[in-house]
Amino acid sequence: MLQPGTDPAAVEAAARRLADGELLGLPTETVYGLAARADRDEAVAKIFAAKGRPSDHPLIVHVLDAAGAEPFADHLPDTARRLMDAFWPGPLTVIVPRAPGMAEAAAGRQATVALRSPAHPVARAVLAAARDLGVLGVAAPSANRFGRVSPTLATHVGEEFGPGLLVLDGGACEVGIESSIVDCSRARPALLRPGLLSRARIEAALGQPLAEPDATAPKASGTLAAHYAPAARVRLLDADGLSLRLAAAAASGSLEGLAVYSRARLPAWRWQAQPSDPATAAHELFAVLRALDAAGAREIWVEAPPHDPAWDGVRDRLSRAAAAFTD
Repeated sequence: MLQPGTDPAAVEAAARRLADGELLGLPTETVYGLAARADRDEAVAKIFAAKGRPSDHPLIVHVLDAAGAEPFADHLPDTARRLMDAFWPGPLTVIVPRAPGMAEAAAGRQATVALRSPAHPVARAVLAAARDLGVLGVAAPSANRFGRVSPTLATHVGEEFGPGLLVLDGGACEVGIESSIVDCSRARPALLRPGLLSRARIEAALGQPLAEPDATAPKASGTLAAHYAPAARVRLLDADGLSLRLAAAAASGSLEGLAVYSRARLPAWRWQAQPSDPATAAHELFAVLRALDAAGAREIWVEAPPHDPAWDGVRDRLSRAAAAFTD
């Protein structure tokens, strides 16, 4: 059931739904989330069940501001506070030590919790209204079946979960890929998932280089090797490899059902222009994959993004989408 996110009555109904421990489709600037109150484990359990997501794969808790983050944290390290001051509200998640007994299910039973303050006005209106009803924060992973393509339109959420779920329509997500995740729970912060925010901007806010994650890093959303996958098979290829494969496919007459997402026009059953700048590519990425799926693509061959740190978030999502399929 889609409701306009600009309608105060719809926002109030959404907040009451959260307060009652029910699920909600919620727009953010990154992707649409499947939301439940994070301070009740029984409500969070409904997210895992609806998505088919393993209960030990942690969720991100969404709060209005730094004050809203404090009840979930054992403490907020200085590195986390620097990032919150620099990028909240916005597409940046910090992982911090979790307050005992708080948001255990949302954290996947880990000793840490992931926190974000979204910038989308509809998300913020719902969080404010829900807080007035006693909801401390909202767990909201992407509103799709586990491992599949994230939704960037309200209609995508309806396609995933049907008309029984209340979904607030906030329009197309501005960013289009999930937030950057920085682990601030240990001495040196580490980037666990890239997003639209560049590594350089994050390091500048921290005043120190980011570490690389290791085997002891906390689990984090969207970091499995295979993720973000459409039904069609995704192949990620450099420009030369893509041209060679397409030439061979054309010679053998096997272009049927083959879609291409590239910066150069190439022969295929369907070609989609890939933007030349990372922000636009991130904004449209998941919508393009969904549209090619809906059109009946059998395989989607994608030109790999440029080797530039600004493309790290897009490259990460495409690499994981392609990893979902093996020969």
